[in-house]
Amino acid sequence: MASPSAVPEAFTRAVAALRADSPRPEILLEEIAAPQRLAPYSFALSATVLRSGDEVASGRLILLHDPAGHDQWRGDLRLVTLVTAELEPDLATDPLLPAVAWTWLTDALEQFSATYTAIGGTVTETASTRFGELAGPAPTADLEVRASWTPTSGDFAAHLRGWCAMLASTAGLPPPGVASLTDRHRAPAT
Repeated sequence: MASPSAVPEAFTRAVAALRADSPRPEILLEEIAAPQRLAPYSFALSATVLRSGDEVASGRLILLHDPAGHDQWRGDLRLVTLVTAELEPDLATDPLLPAVAWTWLTDALEQFSATYTAIGGTVTETASTRFGELAGPAPTADLEVRASWTPTSGDFAAHLRGWCAMLASTAGLPPPGVASLTDRHRAPAT
């Protein structure tokens, strides 16, 4: 990575915006080491999504910057994400799940007016059943969303808010201000 005095202003502004915004309280963000070989400049955040104190999803958001631009990116800044979440086993067999999971990202970006181009990615569902010496818990199912897009405006806080909204959807969190029926405490019977 180049010396701090040589860091391009566009990258510095984008990093500052990603650091300044705070998502929902259920989403814990932490700066992590960014990959160094994907672009001359990079920055990364990890996220842990909690529901009732349990981790239900996680993700990484990586900002890449190549001042020379990149043809496939159609720009010089790129956001890359990986989000994973455990699913209810019956959801993993839903043939509509990949398309719905993809809209969690695109709808969230649109909701926060986080404009972009050259978006692409994959949605992967996995189911695991343990046997033999590894036998144990019930079968599990996981969802993984990998995506990247090129922001077309300088509002990186909007992209962070959109990404966090996608994390919340992937984790099955209710919209802000809405209580989940499973999270409500019942009053004792009298």
